Amino acid sequence: MNQALEDLLRSRAGIWRGLHSDHAAWPVVGSGFPELDTVLPGGGWPLGTLAEIAIPAVGCGELRLLLPAMADLSRAGRHIVWIAPPYQPYAPGLLQAGLALPQLLAVNVDTEDDIPWSAEKLLRSGGCGMVLLWPRRLDNRQIRRLQLAAETGSALAVLFVLPGQSYPGAALRIGVCPSKPGLNLNIIKARGSLRRSRLTIRF
Repeated sequence: MNQALEDLLRSRAGIWRGLHSDHAAWPVVGSGFPELDTVLPGGGWPLGTLAEIAIPAVGCGELRLLLPAMADLSRAGRHIVWIAPPYQPYAPGLLQAGLALPQLLAVNVDTEDDIPWSAEKLLRSGGCGMVLLWPRRLDNRQIRRLQLAAETGSALAVLFVLPGQSYPGAALRIGVCPSKPGLNLNIIKARGSLRRSRLTIRF
């Protein structure tokens, strides 16, 4: 590889390098599902990353996929933030799943534009472990700013997207579909891997 190109790649953590990425450079939090950790580069949800989770409809079980990681991060003293959630978080259920409720924040917004703005500020703060967003639209500039903010704060930013939405700039992209035992997952893109994977998570 050309030395100048190699120097550029080393200096820019946000460049997706396929199979040549250094997994050890990324902090991760275990997903709580060994079969998923096996196919995620680094062995868990990558912190410092923007992730897209494509869902067929709100409430298909997508939050259960993240609950173990949310619980671990909250117990480690990091905030879990929900920005403009479609439903009010159910505190008894989250407590039962092991979340430290004092670390949970729900942010309501006045306009759609407040969603990425709020997320960026929170991600950059360094106090958040995971920020969940349900945006109706984001442009490429906003996606890039969210990715950089997640890297700055070493947090996982999760975009839940409905059919017709797609953000190819996200470093991790997963499609989910409910199944009788849990969720079928399609790993569309993962920074550090060129392999697409399909698996079923059982709850």
